[in-house]
Amino acid sequence: RPALNFGRHKFKIHRAKSLKTNFRTKHKNTPFTRQEVKFMGFLTALLIILIVAIIAFVVWFVVYRFGGKCPICALEKITKPTKITMDVENEEPYSAETSPTPPMGWSSWNTFRQNISEDLILDTAAAMKKTGLLDAGYRYINLDDCWQSSMRDENGRLQGDLEKFPSGIKSLIYNINQMGMKVGLYSSNGTLTCEDLPASLGRETLDAQTIAEWGCEFFKYDFCHHKIISGAAPVIEALEISEPGKKAELTLYPENAEFTGRARVLQVKKLPTGKGIGLLNHGAGTAIFRPVINTAGAYVLTLLIHKQFTRNEEYLQVVVNGKVHEVFFPSTKAPSPTGRAQLIIRLRAGENEIVLRNPVKTRADSSFIQYQRMGNALKAATKKVAFETGLREKPITFSICEWGLASPWNWGFAAGNMWRTTPDIMPKWFSIHMIYRRNIGLYAHSAPGAWNDPDMLEVGNGKLTDEENRTHFSLWCMMAAPLVLGNDLRLLLGTDGEPNPENPILKTVTNKSLILIDQDPLGKAAKKLKTIHGIDILARPLSNGDIALCLYNKTAHVRGVSIDITETAADEYLNFSPAGSYQVHELWSDERFNTKMISASLQKHGCRVYRISKQ
Repeated sequence: RPALNFGRHKFKIHRAKSLKTNFRTKHKNTPFTRQEVKFMGFLTALLIILIVAIIAFVVWFVVYRFGGKCPICALEKITKPTKITMDVENEEPYSAETSPTPPMGWSSWNTFRQNISEDLILDTAAAMKKTGLLDAGYRYINLDDCWQSSMRDENGRLQGDLEKFPSGIKSLIYNINQMGMKVGLYSSNGTLTCEDLPASLGRETLDAQTIAEWGCEFFKYDFCHHKIISGAAPVIEALEISEPGKKAELTLYPENAEFTGRARVLQVKKLPTGKGIGLLNHGAGTAIFRPVINTAGAYVLTLLIHKQFTRNEEYLQVVVNGKVHEVFFPSTKAPSPTGRAQLIIRLRAGENEIVLRNPVKTRADSSFIQYQRMGNALKAATKKVAFETGLREKPITFSICEWGLASPWNWGFAAGNMWRTTPDIMPKWFSIHMIYRRNIGLYAHSAPGAWNDPDMLEVGNGKLTDEENRTHFSLWCMMAAPLVLGNDLRLLLGTDGEPNPENPILKTVTNKSLILIDQDPLGKAAKKLKTIHGIDILARPLSNGDIALCLYNKTAHVRGVSIDITETAADEYLNFSPAGSYQVHELWSDERFNTKMISASLQKHGCRVYRISKQ
């Protein structure tokens, strides 16, 4: 038995060696290793994907071009999505008079989120007044998401949550106005709000009219459930102009138009006339008509379009004597080659100008159009309410909450009063610091009535230290940011219902010297001049010729710094001429002294803020 077992063992060994020898013999002439073969397979797959992508791109390019559109123009939405390509420099500001200094107030979101009610809001307003916050400059009580019912009323208007706000929003606003404060409301530039409640995209005029009639004076417009405007535009066969209820008395054909850019007349066999106006998409060009009308008044403008299969809606602006009308064309399977779209326009006697265009190239263009649409609706609504009631107009401060995705600092001044530069803040130091880093570089875009918004304050929330709360507040004041509190103001009152003047949170947010910096009418935000040993040196010019200087220790260690005032303040942005000595006021300790040098030891995440004037 041992011999037999040994024989089996020898046989197995011999067989294994034979298989190994056969494998070597079989592959001895193969030029690649296994790893190289795998890599070649990967490259082959990558090449196939690339070829398929190129073929798909060529097919899209050809189909798009033969569909009467400019494919090259459409590519800019991919290559430069956050660039505003529309001419906004010549746009009028939303309103410098509405918020000549950064708005100050309180918002419900940071602490209470969806858990708000009429009683909570009234208690908060009472606390704002009793704690002295109202006297310190905080004016707005802002209801963020979840103030509204999931149902619009029988007229399609927004209404307050029927259980949580039983008296209605108009009554709530009236009661808070009686306390000497203003009220802000919230919606979203989308089909729903962030908490999936009725929003205002497509209902801008009605919603603006509703909140203006209620007396709202601050409006935050979020970005949830957002829909980007398409840069595509249909081919236009002709324009018909008629009086309401009558047949068309004037038809404008492509040969009657003047063209700019790439827009032109195309041959389209499927259209009755055999031609149409194309290449109006993605800012490619415009078609301009100059019809002459005998009698001024309202007319029906009918666009005769070429319908083609499309998965996405198309968009066109019809600008009549400077007034922009927006037309949306739904996606279609195009069972018929022609279609009609109508709108009511006002024409004057004599020559008129009608411009066809789609200026949307990028996401930034889309956002600008939508936020400006709401801004215009708000301004028109407050004027209408004032005219109808005979009361003074109550302008609405318009807060653009687009999260900084489409660089709103480049166009926000023409759409609203303030624009979020970042995603939402959190009561954590890394969040506050990251938002500061993003916002501080945007100082040049700040001006009266047009403010960079680094989001609401988290002072008093989370586990922020007293030092961090002071620094957070200081940085926001230096950046000329809106000061919108987000903590529970009721906690600033003692058990006896009276404010505690030694409460560190209350002392921080009512620092009069810092608030004066934030509210300085010159409206210029701080510029970061340099960084020394992890300490950022910030400065901003003030309206009386002084400068505000902030030393911010962004490290997690105690750091010291000494700076020469003359050298530091030499930046031309500050417009501050040198002097032999300077009067210095440290705004947290209230220490005052004369010096040419400033030295400070800063705690982790700590800061010092100085107001400096020449002797």
